[in-house]
Amino acid sequence: MSTSPTSEVVQPAAPPSFLHRTLAAFTYRDFRVLWFGAFTSTIGTWMQKVAQSWLVFDLTKSSFFLGLDDFLGQLPILLLTLIGGVIADRHDRRRLLLGSQYVQMTSAFVLATLVFFGYVRIWHILGLSFLTGLAQAFGGPAYQSLVPTLVAKKDLPNAIALNSIQFNLARVCGPLLAGAALLFGTAACFALNGLSFIVVIVALLSLHVKHIKPAEQKPILHELQGGLSYARSQPAILALTVLAFLTTFLGLPLLTFLPVFAREIFHGDVGVYTRMMAFSGAGAVVGALVVAWLGKFKHMGLTQLVVQIVFGGLIVAFAMSRVWWLSCALLFLGGAALIVVFSMTASLVQLAVPDHLRGRVVSIYMVAFRGGMPLGSLAAGYSASMTSAPQVLALNGALLSVVALYFLFRSHGIRTL
Repeated sequence: MSTSPTSEVVQPAAPPSFLHRTLAAFTYRDFRVLWFGAFTSTIGTWMQKVAQSWLVFDLTKSSFFLGLDDFLGQLPILLLTLIGGVIADRHDRRRLLLGSQYVQMTSAFVLATLVFFGYVRIWHILGLSFLTGLAQAFGGPAYQSLVPTLVAKKDLPNAIALNSIQFNLARVCGPLLAGAALLFGTAACFALNGLSFIVVIVALLSLHVKHIKPAEQKPILHELQGGLSYARSQPAILALTVLAFLTTFLGLPLLTFLPVFAREIFHGDVGVYTRMMAFSGAGAVVGALVVAWLGKFKHMGLTQLVVQIVFGGLIVAFAMSRVWWLSCALLFLGGAALIVVFSMTASLVQLAVPDHLRGRVVSIYMVAFRGGMPLGSLAAGYSASMTSAPQVLALNGALLSVVALYFLFRSHGIRTL
């Protein structure tokens, strides 16, 4: 077949490279700035989490107090995040985030001071955990609602996955840096966390995003009811919210009990604990990279449920393992599976929600997601004090797989997403 001399052969567009597809959200300047600021701050947060968990267990020698500390840190999120979501839809999300960072920074410096001068008591730690949770109850919905305004909708799953990467990359770096900082005492970890908040505060102040005030503001309780009504009217969002709660309730005690496994199963010190945290965090980074590369794709809901079944099985295997290298491998795989589930769940919710309702609906999801953490930690901590941490984790993992199987066969809108 001949062609005219002036005709042009149109070549199909080359598919985006692996790197471009994986880092698509980084092409947006404000997202890059916020990501690097949040990454630095999250490293400090994980340093504090490692040091604080070790300090609590060292002061009390109790699995119950480990669970109680986590419970009190998450309780305000359970109680106040819905109100935080309404406020995030009404006010400047960046300013709300700044206020949250100031409170958390102050809390970290106060704890560092108490430890440095030898005045720290368990009630100090529990009270400051509650105060930090209060700040996060208002900062969390603001952050989750701000991120989708920084990127195009097609790149939103990628942005959410990259956020998971920064969180979990920090979960690798934070414990390792904490292990080094602990040579100078736990106060060093708390002080470094306080300093890390300065970076994210500067990042927030440099964002170009502008706040657009709603045309009409109704009473807070009325707007809250509007968000609840929308969520109830969407079966898939309701099912994803329930699934998020059960996943955190049953799955995250795996991380809460790592100090117990480090000391009582493997007879190690804080170095063993930080290495276990690092393996879990490294797996989470790999899982988030996979989700970032996949982006938005068909059958996300089905994939999420299958991975959750696998995650439950990995928890059971970790609880039964007494071999160091095998336990580390299971933590790595479990971290990857956990983040795949969380990233896909958050992406599916964000993609389904209109922007004017985003703060409220995302806050409902966050109550379930974050609320499952304190309740699960408290229940698991109490159960472990009556039996043992490995037995509790094995039961949780089995139940988590059963929950995923239920949604796999009954769907409730998830399987078809």
